[in-house]
Amino acid sequence: MTLTSTDRPAPREGGAAVVPVLAFAGIVVAVMQTLLVPVIKDLPQLLGTSPSNATWVLTSTLLSGAVATPIMGRLGDLYGKRRMLILSLAVMVAGALVSAVTSNLLLMIGGRTLQGFAMGAIPLGIGLMRDMLPREKLGSAMALMSSSIGVGGGLALPAAALVAQHTDWHALFYGAAGLGVLSIVLTLLVVPESPMRAEGSFDLPGALGLSAGLVLLLLPITKGSDWGWSSGTTLGLFAAAVVVLLGWGVVELRTKAPLVDLRTTARREVLLTNLASIMVGVSFYVVSLVLPQLLQLPTATGYGLGQSMVVAGLCVAPLGLTMMFTAPVYARLSAKYGPKATLIIGLLVIAVGYGGGLGLMDAAWQTVITSVVLGAGIGLAYSSLPALIVGAVPASETGAANGLNTLMRSIGTSVSSAVIGMVLANTADHVGGVAVPTMHGFRISFLIATAAVAVGLLMALFLPKPDRSPRLRASSEEEAGLERAEEVLRGFRGRVLDAGGAPVARAKVTLIDRRGRRAGSALSDEEGRYVLAVPSGGPYVVAAKASGHGPHASSATHAGDERAVELDLSLPGEAVRA
Repeated sequence: MTLTSTDRPAPREGGAAVVPVLAFAGIVVAVMQTLLVPVIKDLPQLLGTSPSNATWVLTSTLLSGAVATPIMGRLGDLYGKRRMLILSLAVMVAGALVSAVTSNLLLMIGGRTLQGFAMGAIPLGIGLMRDMLPREKLGSAMALMSSSIGVGGGLALPAAALVAQHTDWHALFYGAAGLGVLSIVLTLLVVPESPMRAEGSFDLPGALGLSAGLVLLLLPITKGSDWGWSSGTTLGLFAAAVVVLLGWGVVELRTKAPLVDLRTTARREVLLTNLASIMVGVSFYVVSLVLPQLLQLPTATGYGLGQSMVVAGLCVAPLGLTMMFTAPVYARLSAKYGPKATLIIGLLVIAVGYGGGLGLMDAAWQTVITSVVLGAGIGLAYSSLPALIVGAVPASETGAANGLNTLMRSIGTSVSSAVIGMVLANTADHVGGVAVPTMHGFRISFLIATAAVAVGLLMALFLPKPDRSPRLRASSEEEAGLERAEEVLRGFRGRVLDAGGAPVARAKVTLIDRRGRRAGSALSDEEGRYVLAVPSGGPYVVAAKASGHGPHASSATHAGDERAVELDLSLPGEAVRA
């Protein structure tokens, strides 16, 4: 999974509208996750089915989103991130239109499955930003894109509630389709395609294996409360998930161009970031489940706040708005202290929000305060995650790696939904055959969220110290070789010379790892200089070629420390060590 470049270099800086257009696409996709929250309790009646069957309308979107996210990220690395982004949005629009014209359960589930497919747009947008934006603008842009998951979810609640309360509920899907079409048009008009590509072919067996494993894992998580956590079906699916995912991992390690590079994923910085992402996902979904119910419960319960569906949505909306406004704050904090420190700060703010929220459940205005504090913390945490991933993986794996990270957040929200649903059900009072959530259940839910944050904080503390050495961050590694040739970084640097010792400009220099895969490339500048970053220490082959000269390759070993190995290349002839 290595980097190549097309003939047309990527722009160092996209137009001013690229970032908001990509962020808008992320928000539109995230809307799908909370679109039906205001009508969840009415779905069985609306679809003429049982409550257990109606939950598939939500579960199907979750499952398809989990499967599509890493797959679309990899396809974007191979065939173009903009192309795959547009495809994701088009599938979402088709799914929304299917759901808009039916009240049949099976057709509705099919439409919702297509809508979940669009979740791959988040990592694709982050990858496009990395490929196009200059270093100084990348942090805040990725922060906004990453936070769009929460922004879209938070803003969709009051909007969907308003629509559902005053019109036919199918209008929700027509509105979602319209937003999707608008996003496609804006993307076509504003966002250029990235020329960066990963080499290799699509790992179809890996995609099928990962899809099967995720479905087997997430299905019992989301349906376990209905089936029973100790039932044969639930335990059998969990066991099958373990077997399938282990087998998938063995196959991926033996595949030359895997869907997910597990060796990269196993690096401490990537592994701990993904584990922390699960915990952030858990904490994010708790507030989305608890506060709307608390706000809408009647005051006759003694603790319910008796608000309408729309008012409840408006009280929770600051969660998403605050996440949006934390993007520039994150950029400043991260520039000064690094994404690791910003993630830690975000987790601490979340902990404060849930801790304070335990005592702020007596009035609607108190829930707004809780939403604002949690939105700030979750926004900082979400914004830090893509920066940590991007800083730890090669440019050719950005889409796949961020896709996996987005998947980890989805797993966190799935676990949160299952656990909190079980807690609220087991602590509910039954009045006239109706289960009414209790304040005790709400507070236990907040404590669970606080515990998840504590685990995430532990993971963040063990992340490696930020690497302050210069890195290649240009739009392509080849262009970076021209622009950053004087930087000292972990890798190789030197000059490409002809047989007479004269510099060779625009020579293609390629780094090949021990497995024969291209690990990077650069073009020499007018003075023949090149730089190549290495992902890790070990033996490499540095090969060079240029028009009018014969090719040349030299074996070299890098110790993996933060220094550059000086290596000059002669065309044709032997390598010349500086």
